[in-house]
Amino acid sequence: MFHYTVETNQSIGESMTVLEEKLKEEKFGVLWHFDIKETLQNKGFEFDQPYHVLEVCNPKEAQRVLSENQMVGYFLPCKIVVYEDGGKTKIGMPRPTSLIEMVSDSSIKGFAQDIEDRLIACIDRVVQ
Repeated sequence: MFHYTVETNQSIGESMTVLEEKLKEEKFGVLWHFDIKETLQNKGFEFDQPYHVLEVCNPKEAQRVLSENQMVGYFLPCKIVVYEDGGKTKIGMPRPTSLIEMVSDSSIKGFAQDIEDRLIACIDRVVQ
């Protein structure tokens, strides 16, 4: 699958607070928080589903991978989404290992796997 998604009974707000704490532990910062519901409603569009996109980055790792292959910048920063679906909060992301396949550079597959593992661990710690 191209994505990793988990489900929790926690609220979106609680999930995002814990997620940001866990990301900091792995040296990832939230560069941007895009509240899609709020943005669309402010533009006059109906959208009642809470849906948040967090763009996250670990500067050291970004520098490392961009030094190897600048095409990876097309996928940076990493995205994590937090949204409501069927009364549950879902947290998910596109898998860096799936995205990196589009670059066709086997030398950075290990890097993508490391980032993916670390981000999944952060997400999993939210629902524990």
